[in-house]
Amino acid sequence: MTKRNPAAACITMLLFAAACSDGSKAVGTNRSGVVVPDEPPMTVVGLGAVRERYTAEVAARGSYAYTSTWGRRGTVRGDAVKVWDVRGDVPQLVDSVVVPGAGTTGDVQISDDGALLAVASQGGANGIYFYSLADPAHPRLLSGFAGPSVAPGGVHTVKFGRVAGRLYAFLSINPSGSGDPARLVTLDLGEPEIPRQIYARNMGNPYVHDVFVRDGVLFTALWFDGVSVWDIGGAGHGGSPAAPVLVGSVLTVGGHAHNVWWYHDASGGKRYIFVGEEGPGTYVGGETTGDVHVVDVTDFSHPVEVAFFHLDGAGAHNFAMDEQRGILYVAYYNGGVRALDVRGGLGSCTPAQRSTDGRCDLGLMGREKGPALAPRNDVSVWGVSLQWPYLYATDMLNGVWKIAAYND
Repeated sequence: MTKRNPAAACITMLLFAAACSDGSKAVGTNRSGVVVPDEPPMTVVGLGAVRERYTAEVAARGSYAYTSTWGRRGTVRGDAVKVWDVRGDVPQLVDSVVVPGAGTTGDVQISDDGALLAVASQGGANGIYFYSLADPAHPRLLSGFAGPSVAPGGVHTVKFGRVAGRLYAFLSINPSGSGDPARLVTLDLGEPEIPRQIYARNMGNPYVHDVFVRDGVLFTALWFDGVSVWDIGGAGHGGSPAAPVLVGSVLTVGGHAHNVWWYHDASGGKRYIFVGEEGPGTYVGGETTGDVHVVDVTDFSHPVEVAFFHLDGAGAHNFAMDEQRGILYVAYYNGGVRALDVRGGLGSCTPAQRSTDGRCDLGLMGREKGPALAPRNDVSVWGVSLQWPYLYATDMLNGVWKIAAYND
């Protein structure tokens, strides 16, 4: 989510009418006009309720899930990360980590070895904090990183990435009202107790909002500057985490490039990235906008957008991916959670399934599976995290939902 005034994002539901234009068979719409497809919904198992703060991102691993908080709900700041035991149907709160002085702990991430939890902070205690998960039920503060490169805008999102066996953290820094630009900052976590900055670069128009890192390739979501592809050790252009080399870029339709997932399908293909578009909206319980964009990255130097998914009445936010089964889960704010079948060719479709600009429409292709938390009028789903066979979805208004993942 971009930095917005929480007071302006009121909890009043916007009532409007919207017609189904994505070609899916609609069995109805909710009060915000969100289309509900003719598919059996995913089963909601339980809710870990949070009423005093707005719930933001989620990261899950094993028996535990970690949810951050955002902005202000009344007089209560989003300065806490909640720890949930998710072994039962209903997530149980077992601990709460407070970042003193933070206004928002918007992003949480777990390292690939399960050793570290990263918590991004802005709106006060600007910086990034790393917690040991030696006891996953009770994270212990290990280290932090602050200073001029992450201030005054603060760390909006963080992603871990491992290159040549070494762990790094990639920080997206918010621009500030005083004119400081957005920037990407990379930390070497070879010694996680002493994070070391190895790279900083201003980028994004006006945001570098999020990144995706895998196989020595870095994708940056740059809002109106689209998505850029960087070699940091895996794309054959001599790049490294300390000296990324720009390989290619693409402007996605509509701009607002918010987040990226590089899909590695079960057959070994690495052809597509999915880009979330966070369009204008009232993001705490109201109307949202923005599509999922599919970009063919077979040639990193010439990425091409080939398809999209549009949902009337709601906009995309963050992703989780079941790569084995080829299902992309999308947090769709007031549209709940949506599951898209992304197996096979996504840029090949019939003329009737194409938009006027030539892109394939995944809705017209029948790629949407059953949703969760839709139709409802009281949800605002921010993030999703997959721990098969369950999906965990954070709802700004209600807390964290446990959902049975789609299985065909």
